[in-house]
Amino acid sequence: MAIKSFQGARKQQNANEPTQLKVKDYMSTKLITFRPEQTVQEVVEALIRNKISGGPVVNDKQELIGIISEGDCLKQLSESRYYNMPLAHDNVELRMVRDVETIDGNMDVFDAANKFLKSKRRRFPIVENGKLIGQISQKDILIAALELKGENWNSTTKRGS
Repeated sequence: MAIKSFQGARKQQNANEPTQLKVKDYMSTKLITFRPEQTVQEVVEALIRNKISGGPVVNDKQELIGIISEGDCLKQLSESRYYNMPLAHDNVELRMVRDVETIDGNMDVFDAANKFLKSKRRRFPIVENGKLIGQISQKDILIAALELKGENWNSTTKRGS
């Protein structure tokens, strides 16, 4: 008695082909950004409304100048209660993190995954020619990994293929 394969013919894989899963293929480009002059209260409202944990801070030229997170807002909230200062009196420029680590859009998603693991960050902005063009999150990396489900890690699968 013969065993039949219900999966069809096995695809030939070329082990010499490089992985084509790039950060730019999985990054988010429709970002919620913040301005340095916005109040922390406005940021908190936007974070809650959009169900996000933070976002990039940009200037008028769309250049990345910082990142503000829930943690930055919580710190301000705690200090405002202690010093009895309303949330609306503090702005993003005073609370954002200025030293922002970015990721190259051409980086392999698995290298990006390792960078996430080493840095303990939730998101990395992607900057090209000085301008913010997108952001990659841990969730985006998981999406890329799911698209490879059942395939060789060295495959050349791209988003939408």
